[in-house]
Amino acid sequence: MTTYTVGRGTGARTLSELQDDERYAAFDTLQERLPHVWEGIQRDLDDESVVVVPSITTASSGTLTQAMEERSLFLLLLLRQPHLRMIYVTSSPVSEAVVEYYLSLLPGVIPRHARARLTMIALNDATPGSLSAKLLARPRILRDIRRMIPNRAACHLIPYNATPLERDVALTLGIPMYAADPRLLPLGTKTGCRRIFEDVGILYPLGVEGLHTVDDLVEALAGMRRSRPRLSQAIVKLNDGVSGRGNAVVDLGELPEPGSADERGRLRDRVLGLALEDPTVGVDAYFADFAAGGGIVEERITGKRMTSPSVQMRVLPDGQVELLSTHDQLLGGPSGQAYLGCIFPAASEYATLIAQPALEVGRHLAEQGVRGRFAVDFVAVQDDAGDWTAYAIELNLRKGGTTHPFLTLQFLTDGSYDAATGLFRTPDGRAKHLVATDHLEDERLTALTVDDVFDVVARRRLHFDAARQTGTVLHMISCVTECGRLGLTAVGDSADHAWELYESAGRVILEEAESARTEARLFQ
Repeated sequence: MTTYTVGRGTGARTLSELQDDERYAAFDTLQERLPHVWEGIQRDLDDESVVVVPSITTASSGTLTQAMEERSLFLLLLLRQPHLRMIYVTSSPVSEAVVEYYLSLLPGVIPRHARARLTMIALNDATPGSLSAKLLARPRILRDIRRMIPNRAACHLIPYNATPLERDVALTLGIPMYAADPRLLPLGTKTGCRRIFEDVGILYPLGVEGLHTVDDLVEALAGMRRSRPRLSQAIVKLNDGVSGRGNAVVDLGELPEPGSADERGRLRDRVLGLALEDPTVGVDAYFADFAAGGGIVEERITGKRMTSPSVQMRVLPDGQVELLSTHDQLLGGPSGQAYLGCIFPAASEYATLIAQPALEVGRHLAEQGVRGRFAVDFVAVQDDAGDWTAYAIELNLRKGGTTHPFLTLQFLTDGSYDAATGLFRTPDGRAKHLVATDHLEDERLTALTVDDVFDVVARRRLHFDAARQTGTVLHMISCVTECGRLGLTAVGDSADHAWELYESAGRVILEEAESARTEARLFQ
């Protein structure tokens, strides 16, 4: 059983010997070191290191789980710091070809030198479930990782999100974690974020939070219709839904007048017949999840023109809030609520409009003790006069689908986003734009292997050009053969240029996949 020291003079104890409150007390002590560790990162110390555990709890197994964990491989670009050592943990082994691909992107660094400072650790466990849980079930591996850390006073844990499992990994390794305190996770639920939007006084949709049952939904919708009789659609959201797949649409058209005798009965029928965004989930299972975890219902914002922008921020260990970027989200699914990808930066018409309310949320979270990366999602609506209104709709208290494309761009170009202008510029003043997706999906892609993908990148000149700082970067490569899916980030000098590179890369890859499916002629 893995041990670590809890406090001075208390002796070594195993994790399983500690109650939850004791674990958090030890975690709080550990987190006090984070500002010192963060400050050390700026000094390029000889013994600095990071441990990356990109744990995402999914019901999937095999290569799709692996691909989700590999979305964070952009962090290998941190190895451009010449002394940094990195330990990167995954459920299954990462192909060395994939590792080499990312290291080849490093600006001004010899890939072999970076590879010597990188330790890849695979648990060889492709079953469904959290990577952190798998890691905690293997104390010997945790002991090995702890021994590999050159100096725990100059090391921190980088998770994808932060739950009590990631807290326990940090405790066992004896290093602080740069992410939100797991005790603050309720702030990032759909119920929690609506309450934050109310507290900070920013615009958000009409709705009701803290719901658990069909009866709750019926009563909430009846109240919403009293406030807004012409309400035509509402969206039900699971508190912990991700990427829009916990959402469902309720049609409110052609119902009795608000307050009429048969209104609630008709509302119940509409609630039970809601349209689910995730087609793999049945209505009964959806309501079981709703009862267990709770959720909200709110009006569906509509208008002449609508977009779904997002603001990405972080709170530094010292409590300083930084606005990092704005994105327009690319959405799909049955009702257009499922996250597919993003465009960066968000359109100039509303990029600065969403920045201020997002910062208000960020400052509020910082006061609550939140640290690390998070994002606020909006719906932006243009009226007939051409004016835009932005409604805050969600808070993602973790890294998200816009994190890896933006950080890939930032690490490759060393540029930064200016919230005042809504533009991202490199140090020499060049503007950069990107289009990214996690969902380049087509059955034809299953004809390609990982090595085939890299062959296509080389032959068809899809590789990122470090001199021009334009081109494409692939991710989620490991699931191409089994799932027919790839991730892609296209970086261009303008919005149109990024779109052109994005569409061209997708077209080329699909052409090559189609060619790979073509049968060879039999020898006579």
